Amino acid sequence: MLFNIHKMKWDDGLLQLFNLNPESIPEVVPNSGELAYTDPNSFLGIQAPISGLIVDQQAALFGHGCFKKGDLKNTYGTGCFALVNIGNYPKLSRYGLLTTVAWVLDGTTKFALDGGVYTAGSAIDWLVNGLGIIKSPAETDGLASSIPSNDGLYFVPAFVGLAAPYWDSTARGTMLGITDGTTKANVARATLEAIAYQVDDVLRCMEADLGLTVPKLRVDGGPTANRFLMQFQADITGVPVEVPDFSEVTTKGTALLAGLGINFWDDVSEIIASTKKTTYNPKMSSDERRRLIAGWRRAVTRSRGWNA
Repeated sequence: MLFNIHKMKWDDGLLQLFNLNPESIPEVVPNSGELAYTDPNSFLGIQAPISGLIVDQQAALFGHGCFKKGDLKNTYGTGCFALVNIGNYPKLSRYGLLTTVAWVLDGTTKFALDGGVYTAGSAIDWLVNGLGIIKSPAETDGLASSIPSNDGLYFVPAFVGLAAPYWDSTARGTMLGITDGTTKANVARATLEAIAYQVDDVLRCMEADLGLTVPKLRVDGGPTANRFLMQFQADITGVPVEVPDFSEVTTKGTALLAGLGINFWDDVSEIIASTKKTTYNPKMSSDERRRLIAGWRRAVTRSRGWNA
């Protein structure tokens, strides 16, 4: 909040506004290099270099190898966090996304657009702990796959409002299309589909901001083990979804930066490229995709402003 991403320094005006002494603010350093050392008198007992510093979502972006403009990743957890590399210059979004620094490496700054979704995995947890209709999140995969379609059921999990790209704190959770034939399989499927729809909303904004088509979606996080969710994500976005066999991509990105910082390796591209992946290719027709997205957007409209 206090950092000026255009000047890549703490913002003098904001520091003055909040009456903060510049000397009390941490020094800004790159994300990789011999940045500091551990205290030899600490629990480690050695003076080890601290050579990689980065926040979690940017670490995942790096760990996925999203080094080029337009490279996009999405992390599924309690919420969803999509970042797309936008190159060497910051760009303000016209579609409700946030502009952020991706990383600073070898004197070069990469920027990203950030699209966060409040409710993703937490919606699945609600089925377990709130409604009690399933015993574990893993059950949603089989339940969703057990029916050929959702029979027009849509679930907007706006438990605490909607984040990107809507930024509507007055929206509330909405389930539309319920009939006397609706079962827990429909509810489970609608919940998984809602996660994918929200990611698609963010992806479309990123494409519009950048003026390009995203060729694939790299993903990580616990829910990526859900095969139905990953296939539906590919279907509704219309792009291949890549799931690495190594799920801790955030940790991997941090470790790669740390290794670069002490010249443990010169280039990490080959390491990232050699990671084994499972790819989900879109199978849905474009007409069906448009029909489903139109229904989702109608449902989102109904959910908005409820708590105004």
